[in-house]
Amino acid sequence: MLQGNDGPVPASWMASDFDAYPQQGRSYVVDIPHRHKYRMGSCGIAGCINTDGSMISGSKIEKMITTMGERENGLGAGFVCYGLFPDYADEYCLQVLYESDQSRAGLEEYLSDRAYIIKDEKVKTVAVPTMKPPFPLVWRYFIRPKTNTESFWRKGLDEEDYMVHMVMQINQADNGAFCVSSGKNMAVFKGSGYAKEIAQFYDIGRYKGNMWLSHSRFPTNSPGWWAGSHPISILDWSICHNGEITSYGVNKKLVEMAGYKCSLLTDSEVITYLWDLLVRRHGLPIPAASFAMAPWYYKDIDRLDEQLRQLALQLRITYKEAFLNGPFSILVGRSEPNVTMIALADRKKLRPLVMGVSEDGNSVFAASEECAIKAVQKDAETWAPKAGNPVVVRLGEGIVRRGTEAPFQGVRL
Repeated sequence: MLQGNDGPVPASWMASDFDAYPQQGRSYVVDIPHRHKYRMGSCGIAGCINTDGSMISGSKIEKMITTMGERENGLGAGFVCYGLFPDYADEYCLQVLYESDQSRAGLEEYLSDRAYIIKDEKVKTVAVPTMKPPFPLVWRYFIRPKTNTESFWRKGLDEEDYMVHMVMQINQADNGAFCVSSGKNMAVFKGSGYAKEIAQFYDIGRYKGNMWLSHSRFPTNSPGWWAGSHPISILDWSICHNGEITSYGVNKKLVEMAGYKCSLLTDSEVITYLWDLLVRRHGLPIPAASFAMAPWYYKDIDRLDEQLRQLALQLRITYKEAFLNGPFSILVGRSEPNVTMIALADRKKLRPLVMGVSEDGNSVFAASEECAIKAVQKDAETWAPKAGNPVVVRLGEGIVRRGTEAPFQGVRL
């Protein structure tokens, strides 16, 4: 396992006898109680968006996620940036991890048969002393699908579904290549290590965009590996997830029946495909899709007025396999039709989620802990969204939903 550079745990946290602490300056609020050993928390998530479209340096999101260093154990971290490639905003950007140059040659042959490669480049990486090899070769492609080929028409897919099919084929094949992001004007930077190490590895501070999401892993039931780290992405969607999806088997069957292939060895993968399926393919508004994934209890649904009650019941019945059971808080990013950040906690809010907005109302933040927001925006007004109630922030519109509104607000009935 990779060794981090966050420094040793304070000696007082490892003390076995609370009474041995000096009486002067001892705090029953701050100090760990008698015989209570230090325990790390679960994954950390953080996001920020400038709703006027102004650019945010990667160093800002790095500071947010590394402020919550106790929420990771070095088994994975990552970042996603939106608004990153304005000169290639109309092309799909494929960010790929390779095992070798031979793997790259094989995938490029596959791509050239199915897409026009407008530009490709090696992604800059930096040697980090605390990270141990082997490291993947990271490559970036700006492509346009060849929609005039027999292969395209034979599959009977539109352009976006064709891209999904292509990414699924790449990631299912045993070819030493893995596509970690495939959207327009965005890219994912992730790997196996601590958040600070992954930020250094990709030199995140050199990138700028109008929205960033980030994640630091503390996996409980899945392996830590480069492609399995978060954010998890398909097309312009990206997901950062803190928690555990106990309904993974049912959710996996639903997305696989819809043509998605799960290959990341983590329960979080199905969340990404559910957002793409429910919103892009089925056309559900964000509040309705959120309700399908984090529905109310039936006793609470019965208290709604008749029209909303019928809508809630239909969503629960129609999308029962999309219900995400278990504790979670997620950040969701999307660039189509406009850059959007969505924050959602499970219906019991068993994982923390805090929102913040700057005094001028332009910068909006989301994180597992308030300290991550205050670290970069001291004057931020913070609030906690309700359980199972989505926060929606959109470029050019600001805060569309605060996560405290009535259910389905913004849904056309």
